[in-house]
Order: sequence, then structure tokens, then C-alpha cells
Amino acid sequence: MEELVINGQTYEFKFGIGFLRDMNKMIAVPVKEVPGMKKDVGFNYYAAEMLGGDVEALVMILNTANKGQNPRITPAALEAYVEDPDTDIDELFDKVKDFLLGANVTKKATKFLVEQVEKELAEAETQN
Repeated sequence: MEELVINGQTYEFKFGIGFLRDMNKMIAVPVKEVPGMKKDVGFNYYAAEMLGGDVEALVMILNTANKGQNPRITPAALEAYVEDPDTDIDELFDKVKDFLLGANVTKKATKFLVEQVEKELAEAETQN
């Protein structure tokens, strides 16, 4: 269980199997080898987007990880926190990345995604 203090209130975020299932259900793609079959890939999509700096993906991940927790942060309060100029957004991205790297069910996929994003950023730099 991870915690963030948002506007003076401590909220818990759980990056377990339930979180992974909920994230994966958000996006499904066809499986080439099996016509009519789809694979749930939402976690990989949103984690990669978040690692690339996508704020909407960051909010989606946090909102999903807080599901079922008490207190439950509202989407509006979470968005207001992210929009607040006093929030260190870079630090928040780093914390969530660390949360994902530390959780048993997400660390392997997150590590792979971090490596892929870093590789793409390095390739983009060499092309500039």
C-alpha cells in the first residue's frame, strides 16, 4: 500500500491484482493468432503513456489505484491537485513510477516499459 498526502489528507493507493485487472480492462486489442479473441492491455498502455509524461494517464492510474480505499479521493479533487501550480508534478510522476516498480504485480512490466521509453527518448535525441 502506498500513500500520498493531497491537500492535507492522506490517501492510500494499492497497486495489486485488482488494480491490474481494472487497468487492463480499459483497453483490449485483437489477438492476431486467434480470430475473435481480444487481450486486455490497459495497464501497459497507461503505464507507458504515464512514463512518457502523459498527465491523463497519471490521473487514471492514481484514480484506479485508490479504488476501494478509504478515504476515496474524488476524480475532481485528484485533477485539482495535479493542476495546482504548487504540486511538484515531476515528483508526482517519479513517485508513481516508483510505486509501480515496487509492486509485485506491476514491477516486471513497468521495468520493461521504463527501458523501452528510455530507449525511444535516446533514439529521438540522436535524431535531433
